[in-house]
Amino acid sequence: MEKILEVKNIEKYYGSKSNLTKALNDISFNVNRGEFVGIMGASGSGKTTLLNCISTIDKVTAGHIIVGGEDITKLRGNNLNKFRREELGFIFQDFNLLDTLTCYENIALALTIQRINSKEVNKRVYEIANKLEIKDILSKYPYQVSGGQKQRVASARAIITNPKLMLADEPTGALDSKSARQLLENFEYLNKELKATILMVTHDAFTASYANRILFIKDGKIFNEIIKGKDSRKQFFEKIIEVQTLLGGDLNNVL
Repeated sequence: MEKILEVKNIEKYYGSKSNLTKALNDISFNVNRGEFVGIMGASGSGKTTLLNCISTIDKVTAGHIIVGGEDITKLRGNNLNKFRREELGFIFQDFNLLDTLTCYENIALALTIQRINSKEVNKRVYEIANKLEIKDILSKYPYQVSGGQKQRVASARAIITNPKLMLADEPTGALDSKSARQLLENFEYLNKELKATILMVTHDAFTASYANRILFIKDGKIFNEIIKGKDSRKQFFEKIIEVQTLLGGDLNNVL
């Protein structure tokens, strides 16, 4: 299968020589096209630092991160901005929709920045809006629609550029159980029907059970990995809980 993401022996240090903290310790893994991978771990385990490095928000101290065959640890300036804009999709915990723009304009914004012609923008916005069943709210502003509709607009915005990789950091952290389930069902749709490749950081076993594979991070290293395979989501959830139990003292932090 085609590798979308290759993480090779990355390390991340914070602080000075006299007070050095090793946030990531020689982490390596791959994500193939069409996978939905979850990253789990206790607070301070390094999972968000890992996502920040992959999203180019932070820089690795050592190692390489390759997305779609391009070593992003070597990108600088405009090339880095172009990569982030065109090759990555982001799902934020609070959606980050702009209230001064309509839902249509929020979805279209990334394409407009890329200077794609208006006819193509219109076609692509309506295609994704139709698939996510939000065509009837495109002329409304974010504050005029429900939380579930905002989620779908944010999902549409994230995938409209056909990014190689979609990234989500604790996407259900601020949501009630109904809204969280709706968002995760959106993720499932994006992954299964639109073939989006998703990497999601979460501390929540229920959220993680929607992924196909889980990487567990402990003390900046990969502690374990489990694959859903043919398991039901309930069976996968139970396996996730088992691994969390193996994490011992970290259990209270990750549940």
